[in-house]
Amino acid sequence: MIDQERIYRYNSIPQGNGPVICWMQRDQRVRDNRALVYAQEKALEIKQPLVVVFCLLPGFPDAAALQFQFMMKGLNEAALSLKEKNISLLILKGDPSMVIPELVRNIDCGLLVSDFNPLRMIQGCKDSVLKKITIPFHEVDAHNVIPARFISQKAEFSAFTLRRKIEKALDDFLKNEIPQITRHPFEQAKVWLHDESIRHKLYSPEKEWPVTGSAQDISWIKPGERSALEALQRFLVQGLDLYYILRNDPNAKGQSELSPYLHFGQLSAERIALEIRKSQARPESRKAFLEELIVRSELADNFCLYNPSYDSFEGFPAWAKTTLNIHRGDPRTYKYDMPAFEEGKTHDPLWNAAQREMLARGKMHGFMRMYWAKKILEWTGSPEEAMAVAVHLNDTGELDGWDPNGYAGIAWSIGGVHDRPWGERPVFGKIRFMNFQGCKRKFDTGKYIKAWS
Repeated sequence: MIDQERIYRYNSIPQGNGPVICWMQRDQRVRDNRALVYAQEKALEIKQPLVVVFCLLPGFPDAAALQFQFMMKGLNEAALSLKEKNISLLILKGDPSMVIPELVRNIDCGLLVSDFNPLRMIQGCKDSVLKKITIPFHEVDAHNVIPARFISQKAEFSAFTLRRKIEKALDDFLKNEIPQITRHPFEQAKVWLHDESIRHKLYSPEKEWPVTGSAQDISWIKPGERSALEALQRFLVQGLDLYYILRNDPNAKGQSELSPYLHFGQLSAERIALEIRKSQARPESRKAFLEELIVRSELADNFCLYNPSYDSFEGFPAWAKTTLNIHRGDPRTYKYDMPAFEEGKTHDPLWNAAQREMLARGKMHGFMRMYWAKKILEWTGSPEEAMAVAVHLNDTGELDGWDPNGYAGIAWSIGGVHDRPWGERPVFGKIRFMNFQGCKRKFDTGKYIKAWS
C-alpha cells in the first residue's frame, strides 16, 4: 500500500469501474515509481486494465534537441519495460489539458492518477484537466523522499526551517523498501489503439518533431533507468566516499552526475537515499549528499509549489526586492546581450568557461552555476533582465533544465531566495556577492578555464 501522506486528491469523486490511467509526467520510470504502483493497486482492486500515458506538448517552451533526445530514449526504455508487465505506455502528442480528458472519455476511465510536479505550467494543466473530467483524480508524490504537500503547507523561509521538519519525518519515510509493480493480469481492450482519436495522436519517431537546436554528441551520460541505476552504483563505489571533499571543485570529478536522471525521473531520489544510508562511505560524505538530495531539492520543490513567481523578480523576498530596487540605477562596468551570453563571449574567462562547459556537456558544475548566475545580475541592466537571461540559458542548455532546482538556484543567486542580507555593494545591494578572486581561492581557476577554453 502507498502511504496516504503521498496521495493528494483533487476531488472526492468515488472510483468508477473502468480502466485506470496513470498520467506519467515527471517520474518517467517503471522501477521505484510509487505513482505507478498506486495506479496498479487501484486497477487490481476492481480488476481493470492499467494504461500509462505520457503527453508530448508541441512547442514546449524552448524545447532543446538534447533534452528531447535524452527524454525520448528513456521513455522508449520505459515502454518496453511496461510491455513486459502487460501494460501499455501511450506517448501522445498534444496539450495534456485536452488530450487527457479526451482519453478519459474514450476508454471510459474510472480513475486518473498522476505524479507530482510543482511547476506552474503543469499545475495549470492539472487544474484544466480537473474541470473537464467527472472521475476521481489523484496525485502521488513519487519524486520526493518526503512528499512536498505533506512536509510543508507554506513557502519555507530557508533550508534551516525545512530541514528541521525533514529530520523529524525522514526515518518514517525511509523505513520500508519501495514497492514495485507486477505483471498486470487484466488485458487492455485492443479497440483503444485503433480508435482514430487516439491513434492519430500517438507519437511517431519517424515524423518531424519541433525542437530547437541540434543535439550534440553527449557521451558522458546514457539515458534510461537502467543506465541511471548503473550510474548510481558507480558513484556509491567510486565517488561517494570523497564527496564532501571534492564536490565543490569544478576540476575534480567529485559530483554524482545524477541530476539529469533525477530531473527526468529516470531514477528515484528515494532509491538513492536508501542506498546512501546503506553505504559504508564516510559519514561526512553521506550527510553532505543527503543534504543536497533531500533538503535542498525538496526546498526547491517547496519554493515552486508555493511561489508561482519562482522564475521572476516578483518571486524574490521583500528585503531582496527593496535592495535591488535601490540599486537599479547603479552603473554596470560591463553589459552584454543574449548572444554574448549564449556564446560565452564576455570579458571574464571563468564565466565563459562555465558557459562553454554547459554547451559542451549539457551540464555545468554545481559550484559554477552560482558564480555564473550572479555575474549575469552584474552584467545586465536590471534584475528582471538577469532572471530572464539566466532562466533561458539554464532551461535551453542544461539537461536538467526546466527544473525546480534550477529555478531555486537562480533565484537564490540573483534574488536572495532562501538566503539573508549581506554587506551592501553596487548593483547587488545586499544580495550575496561572488567574484573571480573568491573562486580562485577555492579551486584552480586556470585549470578549469583551460579545460573549457
